Amino acid sequence: MEFRDDDLAAFAENGAAPLPAAAAEGHVARNGASIWYATYGKGAPVILLHGGLGHSGNWGYQVPALLEAGRRVILIDSRGHGRSTRDTRPYSYELVASDVLAVMDRLQIETAAFAGWSDGACIALVLASMAPERAAGVFFFACNMDPSGTREIEPSPILDRCFGRHSSDYRQLSATPDDFGAFVDAVSEMQRTEPNYTAEDLGRIRVPVAIVQSENDEFIKREHADYLARSIPGAEFILLPGVSHFAPLQRPDRFNAVLNAFLAKLPG
Repeated sequence: MEFRDDDLAAFAENGAAPLPAAAAEGHVARNGASIWYATYGKGAPVILLHGGLGHSGNWGYQVPALLEAGRRVILIDSRGHGRSTRDTRPYSYELVASDVLAVMDRLQIETAAFAGWSDGACIALVLASMAPERAAGVFFFACNMDPSGTREIEPSPILDRCFGRHSSDYRQLSATPDDFGAFVDAVSEMQRTEPNYTAEDLGRIRVPVAIVQSENDEFIKREHADYLARSIPGAEFILLPGVSHFAPLQRPDRFNAVLNAFLAKLPG
């Protein structure tokens, strides 16, 4: 039977499924921050980049499915998120993308596929634009690449449950557990002012990309996802029916099938 957590009640109570034991984990010092990573399994590498205010544990339903498909999975907590620290410099997607490259260098990974969720999707596509030789492909789920792509946020119990879980996890994992409010403000400022990619910028991206949009996304406009798919050369558009911005938690089997199908089509 398909697991479903459409209202995020299970996530609010317990978080995502627990991660398996990592083959290795550690921290990389980079630009005033200590960036946490963990690696699992063997095979072609795929790096999972979580959403804003979350952490790598939010991928708990995806890691086992990727391992079963024969992938090496790398998780990274974005600076200031989860087990990673930050300094006082403002957030930018380019800065966080450079942290990902530093982890790849530490692990001696020349090229990897990227699966990004929300802010993580933007980070993945920015990285593919900055260093295309390091990106085998980008699974871009639920994000915008310019301010026109976002919807007016309407309060809802689902959003409250997600925010509550993020707050609880931050207090448990962070080296600065009392700084959640300042952290939210810093991330929100980045999201308010970035990214600012033009159609011309998108047209220069030369790696395989899937633009993946949920039917009921609370944050991203469907027409923006269509625009991204049209603007990035060769990009594929995938619509996930019956789910929202939190599809990896709500219907993980459905999300995992689409992710694994994209990864299977990448060269090598």
